[in-house]
Amino acid sequence: MGNTVVRDDFEWVYTEQPHCSRRKQILAKHPEIKSLMGSDPQLKWVVTAMVLTQVLCCFLVQALSWKWLLFWAYMFGGCINHSLTLAIHDISHNVAFGNKSAMLNRLFGIFANLPVGVPYSVSFKKYHVDHHRYLGGHYLDVDIPTRLEARFFNSPARKVLWIILQPLLYALRPLLVNPKPVSQLELLNVVVQLAFDALLVWLWGPKPLVYLIAGSVLCMGLHPVSGHFIAEHYMYLTGIETYSYYGPLNYITFNVGYHMEHHDFPSIPGSRLPEVKKMAPEFYDNLPQHDSWTRVLWDFVFCDSLGPYSRVKRHIPLAKKE
Repeated sequence: MGNTVVRDDFEWVYTEQPHCSRRKQILAKHPEIKSLMGSDPQLKWVVTAMVLTQVLCCFLVQALSWKWLLFWAYMFGGCINHSLTLAIHDISHNVAFGNKSAMLNRLFGIFANLPVGVPYSVSFKKYHVDHHRYLGGHYLDVDIPTRLEARFFNSPARKVLWIILQPLLYALRPLLVNPKPVSQLELLNVVVQLAFDALLVWLWGPKPLVYLIAGSVLCMGLHPVSGHFIAEHYMYLTGIETYSYYGPLNYITFNVGYHMEHHDFPSIPGSRLPEVKKMAPEFYDNLPQHDSWTRVLWDFVFCDSLGPYSRVKRHIPLAKKE
């Protein structure tokens, strides 16, 4: 406890990612799970209410002192923004309007992105597809830290800094590991976001924009909700690369804690993932799982067997060579 991380490399495996074969096995025994696939008609209304709540908060915070603005950004606004990033995650799977309305999903993702303060919705979709298709793929799954991160952030103090820097690292890592051409939709995302940010400043001054961006950065860093970033795929047990969490924070995170279920069935909306576990309990009840995202963060920082190297990786033919 408290020493330098003992791992000096990722956990390299030579098997395919497990979720494709699991999906086939589960559907063979429980074909009724297919009824859960499709769009979630409530998602667009929930997200719209969250966006409008943040716009109202932007009006209210202009009268606050900077101290109280940052307090409410961390305690309230940032929680909504973090939740919106997980709504954007759901929207990236086309569950807001269905697969036949992919463009409508992308545009709605741009709308959900507004309170986050920085444009990322369209880019997230572009890379998140690879995370599911090539889970753990060398140079393909940009959810995995770089070697530079793993070598530097290897002590408790540095791991705390790494957690704080998660928003920045998640933004920069794809550009360094697997850069892709910028699409017209990404440019639209940037233009719409900058126009929204400028409108806020023009209407109510800089404080609303600081409230939004500070909330996003703070609550995607050292915050209990951000424990899901580590809980989902960091290897707390050797060889196990995906974990679920069934605690109460799922209520404000679109059930992202049901992560094993999500990777088994990415086309099922987060609101219905608990039903997957109920329909096929024998495939989930006995798997390793987390019971606290706060405990996940604590163990990650202070356990010398855990660190950015604690990820399963695999070479996939499509990946670039070192």
